[in-house]
Amino acid sequence: MADKNTPVIAFVGLGSMGLGMAKNLLKHGHKVIGVDPSTAARDAFAAAGGSVAATPAEAAATADVVIVAVVNAQQVETVLYGEGGAVASLRKDGLVMQCATVPAAFAKSLGTRLAASGHALLDAPMSGGRARAESGELTFMASGAPAAFAAAESILSATSAKVFRLGDAAGIGSLVKTVNQLLAGVHIATAAEAMALAAKAGADTREVYEVISASAGNSWMFGNRVPHMLDDDYTPLSAVEIFVKDLGLVLDTGHEHRLPLPLAAAAHQLFLAAAGAGWGRLDDAAVVKVYEQAGGFKVSSARK
Repeated sequence: MADKNTPVIAFVGLGSMGLGMAKNLLKHGHKVIGVDPSTAARDAFAAAGGSVAATPAEAAATADVVIVAVVNAQQVETVLYGEGGAVASLRKDGLVMQCATVPAAFAKSLGTRLAASGHALLDAPMSGGRARAESGELTFMASGAPAAFAAAESILSATSAKVFRLGDAAGIGSLVKTVNQLLAGVHIATAAEAMALAAKAGADTREVYEVISASAGNSWMFGNRVPHMLDDDYTPLSAVEIFVKDLGLVLDTGHEHRLPLPLAAAAHQLFLAAAGAGWGRLDDAAVVKVYEQAGGFKVSSARK
């Protein structure tokens, strides 16, 4: 095993957030073996000094830790247990650090399955988007045994600004991330609705943004996403489809616990409408286009 301060890492998922996270691990002296179906992503990681492998199993064969930074539970399952999956080749007592947004029940089950094969799980979904992944300032909502946290200590240090240690049981981190995604999705949707009302009624949208940013109606998502709307720039930093998925997970969790979530449901419908209109791969702020298309106006305006 490598020194516990610099474990060898198999990193699966060099996407919007994963690539920045993996690059920060390189900067902090870790050996990182990247895996991703995208040739462009693999090439970008190799250009940064990382190694690449064809499959999770190949990467995990010489690793101490497997980090899984993919989109959903189905992809996590494939990465770990599918053909060429990582678990079969990861050394005994190796760690899986699961960073995707997945159902809490899936994360809990995953912890049980990994324990049965002699592996540990850190249930560590992350938040912060591409910018904070690149700057090494992610927030992790993590749960797992003390030994799992210890094995991931240097990884968390290299990639995060804040780590919430939420308990010893897998699934707690994923549950808290689900709650976060409820708020994040609703806040983006309401920011879009508010700016649409301002534009349709004839207000100067850039002035509205400045006013709200200094007023009680502000939110982190309003401050972060409305500039995309004002600039009509929907380069994907986090896509509409992500919130179709994540708010769907929120609603499934509500169903499981027989709790109505009407605001989350309304926001989900808005993201579904945006995806159905062909904007699913655009930045999630593009949800405002649903209003723009319906009302025949634009929220964007020229910079002063």
